[in-house]
Amino acid sequence: MSIWQIAAQTAVCLLLIYPSFAAAQDAGAKLGPSLILSLDQDALFAKSKYGQLLRAQLSAEAAEVEAESRRLDAELAAEERSLTQKRAQMTPESFAPLAAAFDEKVQRLRAEREAAAADLRARETAGRQVFFETAAQVIGDFMVERGAVVIINKDAIIVSLSSLDVTDAVIARLDAALEIGAAPAP
Repeated sequence: MSIWQIAAQTAVCLLLIYPSFAAAQDAGAKLGPSLILSLDQDALFAKSKYGQLLRAQLSAEAAEVEAESRRLDAELAAEERSLTQKRAQMTPESFAPLAAAFDEKVQRLRAEREAAAADLRARETAGRQVFFETAAQVIGDFMVERGAVVIINKDAIIVSLSSLDVTDAVIARLDAALEIGAAPAP
């Protein structure tokens, strides 16, 4: 039996056991405390002040890197046109060192661009790690306060009541716990 068949049977059982489940879902009814809560980890990061500030900071830096790349591309294109014009007036032996130097410059700049992009990705990863390390304590405290035994990622859920999703409440607590006032420094 595949995991999808098991999931489908579980969903059917839930609907049979709890006949008012679908109506409660539509009405957004709160059924009281639950042992299981859900959380959207991506939304937790993206909607938090920390996540928004980190992304804004990294986006601004990425825009600067992109602008520098465009400027360098224009310079390299102009340099290449100049070399092409010189080539017609030079012997192959005298042109070869100029072409090699230009190729070396292009390769170096390409490597620098790739390193800058990798640095931005690494800083976002580090920032997410810092965020989720702090979030773990806040989420754990929230779970205990709500009397839950587990909080699972919303992506792992096939069917649930919207009242089980505690993402927004945890975001509010995380924003307060992290006291975001300036851009984060991962």
